[in-house]
Amino acid sequence: MRQGLAGLPKAAGAGRLRRPRWRRFVARALNYALLLAIFAFAVFPFLWTLAIAVTDKTVVGGTSIYAFPQSLFPRALTLNNFLEVVEKLNLGKYFLNSVVITGLTVLGTLLVSALAAYPLARMSFPGRNLIFGAVVSTLVLPTEIAFIVNVLTLRDLGLLGTYLGVVLPTVATAFGIFLMRQAYLAIPSTLMEAARIDGATEAQILWRVMVPLSLPSLTALGIFTLVGTWNAYFWPSVALLTNDELLPMSVAILKLKGQFNYDSFNVAAGAMIMMIPVLVVFLLAQRFFMRGTEGAVKG
Repeated sequence: MRQGLAGLPKAAGAGRLRRPRWRRFVARALNYALLLAIFAFAVFPFLWTLAIAVTDKTVVGGTSIYAFPQSLFPRALTLNNFLEVVEKLNLGKYFLNSVVITGLTVLGTLLVSALAAYPLARMSFPGRNLIFGAVVSTLVLPTEIAFIVNVLTLRDLGLLGTYLGVVLPTVATAFGIFLMRQAYLAIPSTLMEAARIDGATEAQILWRVMVPLSLPSLTALGIFTLVGTWNAYFWPSVALLTNDELLPMSVAILKLKGQFNYDSFNVAAGAMIMMIPVLVVFLLAQRFFMRGTEGAVKG
């Protein structure tokens, strides 16, 4: 009798062990299914565009590019669409413009954000929280709201139609200041106190302590800025309205619509050429990017 009663808890316990294991398996399977669905949803436009870009339009056989799933599996592959875009649009010039504009914007944004975030994070002065609140509040404003003021200011400074005219109004961003402030707050105060005891100035603390320790956040901010600037269309088209020679690729690619009479294959090839540099940079800096965004969230 005792053995039978003693065996009941063991059997019940074994049943309880089996059910959580089964539930964990189902939960894990659902998680993977959800992740695969999100992955497919995110990658599908890229794969479809790539398929159109490498399709030989001379042997399409009357199949529309919007026909699904036929357009995902080209009958013949070719790189002629890429060659046409590069040669007829003179894409090298616009690619260089994009590199210059994006490089200057990334460097300017990192410099301004690193400098502006330091006093907001580590210095005490009247109105500090009020200033930071005002900076963050600009995140809810559309960027287009400042276009008229920026254009008038650049016109008075004689910077319309120049690289600086595109770059200067975009280097001070609320997101960049917020991200770097959170990174600075995550650095222990003891390091700053030790540096001050050794006689370091505030500038030396910033460049020798804060900036090196916040490198992941700087990298994440640089990638965010690079992607946004590389793909920006509206502001460069306005700031360079008087100088078509300095247009970036994001604006020049739309010329394919008229130059090739809206040849979808060439437009897709141009879009792929635009995507490749950003993808390469992100893949190379992915580790720093994840660390930087994780630190900002924790802060």
